[in-house]
Amino acid sequence: MTGLLTFGETMGLVAADGIGPLGHAKSFSFGIGGAESNVAMGVARLGGAATWLGRVGPDATGALIGARIAAAGVRTLAITDESFTGLMVRHRRSGEFAQVDYHRAGSAGSRLSPADVPAAEVTAASILHVTGITPALSESARAAVFQSIETARAAGVAVSLDLNYRAKLWSRYDAAPVLRDLASRADVVFASPSEAGLFVDTADIPAELAKLGPTEVIVKDGGAGCIALIDGERHTVPALPVTVIDPVGAGDAFVAGYLADRLAGAAPLERLTTAIASGAFAVTVPGDCEGAPTRADLAALTGDDVRR
Repeated sequence: MTGLLTFGETMGLVAADGIGPLGHAKSFSFGIGGAESNVAMGVARLGGAATWLGRVGPDATGALIGARIAAAGVRTLAITDESFTGLMVRHRRSGEFAQVDYHRAGSAGSRLSPADVPAAEVTAASILHVTGITPALSESARAAVFQSIETARAAGVAVSLDLNYRAKLWSRYDAAPVLRDLASRADVVFASPSEAGLFVDTADIPAELAKLGPTEVIVKDGGAGCIALIDGERHTVPALPVTVIDPVGAGDAFVAGYLADRLAGAAPLERLTTAIASGAFAVTVPGDCEGAPTRADLAALTGDDVRR
């Protein structure tokens, strides 16, 4: 077993510095972002083994993506495609609202296909992690997700799914049946209340999702913490009080914390506690993946705020 395997599109990220309308921004930062690579980097920073696979363009952004992910300690399988690397542009219109625009139609990442995900990589993994973003990119990317899941299930490899619904990629009507199908094939499912509400009754989200088949259901609810149903046992873990600098990437850090501890053989409550702490730490740092913590960061999170 080689730890976590995940795949999907990672893009260049142009982020306006400061808060206000995009047209008034005076400076910008450039980085990378992608739900799957964020999780892989988060797992690696917490000491787990992780592999990320995806297509990138023959451009500087594609090269940066491969280098940044590898530098985080992730085994990186970047396939160079003839198309361009996708971009996203983000700005904070106000202190409470962030907007992200995608430039990814026809991108290298959207051209992912089943042939890009070798069965040997899937069967060698301890956990296959997928998201609801990749199936929205293209028919070939969707086929890659479903094929990899079936390969994992046949080999006894645990399948983890973060629903990660993106309204700018597909409608609720189109997404709901696909996400429901994916959830029914997964062992571990992560969802926000609104994402789960696409296809289950929200009166008892963990129980309703568990009816579809997963044995581990974790509902991420931001400042309210999380609730989970794991192997039939319910858990509730409150959020940690922190100063929020940038909420983007918190969900991916949460998932990384849970999966890193799962790989390490931790008990369910310990996994959830690490997930909460990882998500809390991530929001204190700007950027999609820059805030993913190490074990030392988590140990310091509830301690003295001055390190000498």
